[in-house]
Amino acid sequence: MTQTIADGQVLDVARDSSHRFSKQPTESIQLVAGLGVEGDAHLGATVQHRSRVAADPTQPNLRQVHLIHTELFDELKAEGFAVAPGDLGENITTTGIDLLALPVGTLLAIGETALIALTGLRNPCAQIEKFQAGLLKAVLPRGPDGQVIRKAGVMAVVLSGGPVRPGDAIRVSLPPEPHHPLERI
Repeated sequence: MTQTIADGQVLDVARDSSHRFSKQPTESIQLVAGLGVEGDAHLGATVQHRSRVAADPTQPNLRQVHLIHTELFDELKAEGFAVAPGDLGENITTTGIDLLALPVGTLLAIGETALIALTGLRNPCAQIEKFQAGLLKAVLPRGPDGQVIRKAGVMAVVLSGGPVRPGDAIRVSLPPEPHHPLERI
């Protein structure tokens, strides 16, 4: 049985047709089933991230949509960083959902028709350090046990397409148990 938990909301959306670090905020994005965000450099059924294409261009694209919770921006601001929606390369900035605590396979129904499934945690590259010095360490701190804590957002695949706009509701449905935590992808 699928369990629904607290809902959230889309705060902002962004895309970029080039492989730049930051994405440009826009009024809406269009999700395309099995591919990702229309007009975004990472759109595709197979991997589009340069390093992953170089390793094996036939890998499935489990990173079609990148989401970050705005609460991370608040945390980073408290540490002296200036980060706004789209700056860290995310397509969807959310509010009200602890994205990092959700398990693999969590479904997010966004707006009227879009449906995505979470696949894993984003592993930020060195470009984040070029954006702002010290930011890589801030989004990859170590816990008391020395384990890396990945805070740079989550990745998802598009199951059903549709428009996504700021203000759209996000309905969260957990997969059947046992739940598996999101891991770096």
